[in-house]
Amino acid sequence: MVLSPMPNLRRRRTDGAAVAPTGARLPSLVAPRLQLRWLESEDLDDLYAVFADNDVTRFWSHSAWRDRDEASIYLEAIQRGYDQGNLFQWGIALRGDDRIIGTTTLYGIDHAQGRAELGFALSREHWGRRYAREALTVLFDHAFSVMELRRIEADVDPRNQASLRTLEALGFRREGYLRQRWQVAGELQDSVMMGLLASDWQAPR
Repeated sequence: MVLSPMPNLRRRRTDGAAVAPTGARLPSLVAPRLQLRWLESEDLDDLYAVFADNDVTRFWSHSAWRDRDEASIYLEAIQRGYDQGNLFQWGIALRGDDRIIGTTTLYGIDHAQGRAELGFALSREHWGRRYAREALTVLFDHAFSVMELRRIEADVDPRNQASLRTLEALGFRREGYLRQRWQVAGELQDSVMMGLLASDWQAPR
């Protein structure tokens, strides 16, 4: 896997949190079949197609989108989170046509503690091709080296066996079970809490 170099774009506030200078954006991370890249307004239709699918959001903490305006609101939140330094969300694009087929996210980033939470989603038509594993591999390489994180956490619905298998294949360990942690569309959902340490990370060969 080859990562694009990341310039020193972040500066520190006096409270230790990181903020982005005006005009800064996430670096592109390149994998054999994919590219993780900054999301643009031109990606709104593709972004909406991903998160308007009930199957994609089945085990998420929010329901599927019903209005395209939600994609615009979401993109604004992504860009605001980056500016504030606590949410880095990349679009996952196929290298052949550069269209967005999903996203992968580090959120709740605590730069002082070297810790972040993980989220990822892929459009249904691209399931079963190990794209998530490929995208997460370059993301973790970047997170544990350039960003100098020491821990990444994931909250997974125990029924989401595909995501559990993907994360465990990448070295995540199950660290806890929280009952009825979420209520989404009237349904109570449990959580499996998982963690991956920089000291444990070994990219799949």
